[in-house]
Amino acid sequence: MSEYLVVIEHEGESWGAYCPDLPGVGVVGDSQDEVEQLIREAVSFHLDGLRQAGEPIPEPTAVGTTLVEVPAG
Repeated sequence: MSEYLVVIEHEGESWGAYCPDLPGVGVVGDSQDEVEQLIREAVSFHLDGLRQAGEPIPEPTAVGTTLVEVPAG
């Protein structure tokens, strides 16, 4: 099983998620829980499509995550 980095963003009333290693794979929803479920499904669907088409499966590139705090303004 592979693990792909997923970026989850929140703006106003909307949530979004995308996978940097899989260009074009992104979702939007009404809650963090919803986008987490939707992005799992989207990544799985995308990888299944690549397999069926005989295309190479991209290797995950993320080695970790961190948040960086910077001064406001």
